[in-house]
Amino acid sequence: MAIWWRSLRSAAEAANLPASSIGRSIRCLHQYETIQAIPREATGRRVSARDRTIGRIPAVVFTQSLLETDASKRGVSRKQLLTADRKQIKSIVDSVGLPFFCSTTFKLQVRAGQGSSSLVESGRVLPLKIHRDEESGKILNLVFVWANDGEPLKVDVPLVFKGLDDCPGLKKGGNLRSMRSTLKLLGPAEHIPSKIEVDVSKLDIEDKVLMQEVEFHPSLKLLSKNETLPVCKIVATSPVKDPEAVQA
Repeated sequence: MAIWWRSLRSAAEAANLPASSIGRSIRCLHQYETIQAIPREATGRRVSARDRTIGRIPAVVFTQSLLETDASKRGVSRKQLLTADRKQIKSIVDSVGLPFFCSTTFKLQVRAGQGSSSLVESGRVLPLKIHRDEESGKILNLVFVWANDGEPLKVDVPLVFKGLDDCPGLKKGGNLRSMRSTLKLLGPAEHIPSKIEVDVSKLDIEDKVLMQEVEFHPSLKLLSKNETLPVCKIVATSPVKDPEAVQA
């Protein structure tokens, strides 16, 4: 049994990550290795299984416009079948954190073959899907889209809430209720963030942050039919403490 971990599902886990894990991911954002890959000539289950036995992960990369339902909007596919080194990919996923993997761009180099110094193609890519074994968690397949500068991309970007220690509502016994774990953005690849921080440090009981209030690069467009929907809210789970009553 296997399951597709899309960026949307992965990001849903982001809210439950410990602060130390998020901090480690942020520190590593600019330290990733270049993904090394080689062409894959044949396809099929047997070929993919053989690749996995020798430590390779079957992958494919193409332009995201290839997914458009309107054929007139599809550009040049630049589709390539590849395999990547399993240990390197696992190391990168562990470093960035699974929830942020499908919203982070990486440099890709395609070599002529294993151990070859001949460079076939290179560029930046964004992971679109990561296919993992449901029981073992092993990575089975990867899908990338080209993410070179200027390339328009649609990405589900995870939300990370900051300022929890200073939040007045939480200090009064309230809880943070997350209504959304991601925001779908459209914009040039170079401005797509791996995460979006939402500051809750000034929220009191019943205060909320709306989608339209979340800050990100001005070149990015929020893809939502209703930008007035909240992404989070501070809710009371017990009677709100009255400071004057406590002093009395």
